[in-house]
Amino acid sequence: MNGELLAVLEHMEREKGIKKDVLIEAVEAALVSAVKRIIDVKPEVEIKVTLDRQTGKIKAFAGEEEIKSEGFGRIAASTAKQVIIQKIREAEKDVVFNEFNAKVGEIVNGTVYRFEKGNIIVDLLGKAEGILPKSEQIPLEQFRQGQRISAYLCEVKREVKGPQIILSRAHPAFVKKLFILEIPEIYEGVVEIRSIARQAGERTKIAVWSKDEKVDAMGSCVGMRGARVKNIVTELHGERIDIVRYSDDIHAYIAASLSPAEVSEIKLDKENKKALVIVNQDQLSLTIGKHGQNVRLASKLVGWELDIRTKEALEEKEASKEKEEATKTNQTEVQETDFSLDDLDGVGEKTKASLIGAGFWDIQSIASASNEALTKVKGIGKMKAKKLIDQAKGFFTQHKE
Repeated sequence: MNGELLAVLEHMEREKGIKKDVLIEAVEAALVSAVKRIIDVKPEVEIKVTLDRQTGKIKAFAGEEEIKSEGFGRIAASTAKQVIIQKIREAEKDVVFNEFNAKVGEIVNGTVYRFEKGNIIVDLLGKAEGILPKSEQIPLEQFRQGQRISAYLCEVKREVKGPQIILSRAHPAFVKKLFILEIPEIYEGVVEIRSIARQAGERTKIAVWSKDEKVDAMGSCVGMRGARVKNIVTELHGERIDIVRYSDDIHAYIAASLSPAEVSEIKLDKENKKALVIVNQDQLSLTIGKHGQNVRLASKLVGWELDIRTKEALEEKEASKEKEEATKTNQTEVQETDFSLDDLDGVGEKTKASLIGAGFWDIQSIASASNEALTKVKGIGKMKAKKLIDQAKGFFTQHKE
């Protein structure tokens, strides 16, 4: 058994990459626990087990005294076997973890294995199982058992049962990686993806830029008769893709990000990264998009807050503002010049009642009245009318001074 054990350990070192010393230490530790179960020793007595690296012979000691038991050989063999099996499993888990951890951020392929509480378990070519959580699936997308599936590898977690491989089809990077795989110019680095914004299952906006002036970034992505982008749309089961030309000119970039809508004017607040986008009335719904989708994705793409307004709405708002300011000014003037009729000399209660009945409520109305209009008021003749008008005007002159 001794020679066979060393041979097995050496084989594992070659085939599984587990160092022999690590295996020997694991066997010795496991045998210490096994010995404690078969012999009765005091807690303070140290149990030690050694495995000879040359001969493979196993010895157990309680303190300085060697333990000799009929069942020890059988237990040693059984324990060594269990340790080896355990280490093999751990090694296999490490191999899987290392392999897929190196692929994080890439697209992996597999087949749908089973469905579990809304999640999809994916067989990754027989090497491992990946999990596509419900939250990372494209809404309304459906798969059948055994169907081929591609997904973006988000992360690999170490778990007791083995590595947990988290996949996604809803991640914006999934679309980005599809473009890299499908478009040679992007793969080669001639065309760059500068930004991407996505609402999985409905719409994606992707901004591209070319390092070479001779290479059209948008044309490269679309392909002959849209063949290249069509392949990506097919993989995403019909998700709409807007390819936007990136520009360092933020005006041009914002206008392009809102395509296919046409923009009339853009006013920038660079300090707060906000932009007022003015469009014609017939372009408003197209600019905003279904449930605000177009402007929301455009805002994410350029990294600016976009406020969409029509020319008509702005003109109406401006007119309303001017009207409001004029009203406030008039109200202020009235408040500042609202002298009472009681302030006029020669105006008693009867005369005051007559003036109010004729529509002269305050001094302002009298100051702007004519002699003829005032003489029509009961009890006011030409001389008194002139006197009241001069007195009222005097109040305003004094107030201005």
